[in-house]
Amino acid sequence: MLPREPSTADSGTPPDEDQAVAGQPQFRYAAVLALMMVAVVFIIAAPNADWAHALAIAIEGCALVLTVATSRERESVRIHRALALGIPTSAVVILIAVGKAPRPLVAAVAICVTAGIPFALARGLLRLLRREGVRFNAVAGSLAIYLSTGLVFAWIVGLIASVNSTPYFAQHAGDVPIGDKVYFSFTVLTTTGFGDFTPATPVGHALAVIEMLTGQLYLVTVIGLLIGNFAARRR
Repeated sequence: MLPREPSTADSGTPPDEDQAVAGQPQFRYAAVLALMMVAVVFIIAAPNADWAHALAIAIEGCALVLTVATSRERESVRIHRALALGIPTSAVVILIAVGKAPRPLVAAVAICVTAGIPFALARGLLRLLRREGVRFNAVAGSLAIYLSTGLVFAWIVGLIASVNSTPYFAQHAGDVPIGDKVYFSFTVLTTTGFGDFTPATPVGHALAVIEMLTGQLYLVTVIGLLIGNFAARRR
């Protein structure tokens, strides 16, 4: 009797999932990482203007749509989800660019868009690791989650500062540009702590502690394990 070829039921993967991903671009996490790096650098270097905020959210929106559009789902599902995210995000970006959106709304939209990236990446990364193990694509996706986490905290700081009359930073009485908030966020996330920006309120102190713990635990556990396994696989 000839040996039976393994079926999708034997592999534990639904048949429609294997058929959906055949010949389709999947898991473009290196491109997502590149977009997140561009977003971080652009926000820090760009002026504190409406068009700059709109472009920053547009870049992050592109990263989110790319993550969803290259997920391991049926093509129709990917298209519908990408359109459902891309169309409203584009409309809000236009409103922000023409100065029709207040700062709290800008920060709230940015939080939603940026926070969607790690959630979408995490689901795809779990599937990618189960199927292919630790490869460069998985490492790139994990680093993209790290960058998006820093941006989420920066936009949260911006939202708190925009709705609170008390200055968020002890060293600066006026409004601080979002670029400085991103710079502050990553100094907290990496526990660098230069001291030129420190939160002045109990809410700011609590948020800084949460971000520090999140950054360190993520680096030590997720990134450390992935990099170690990737290096061992290469050897």
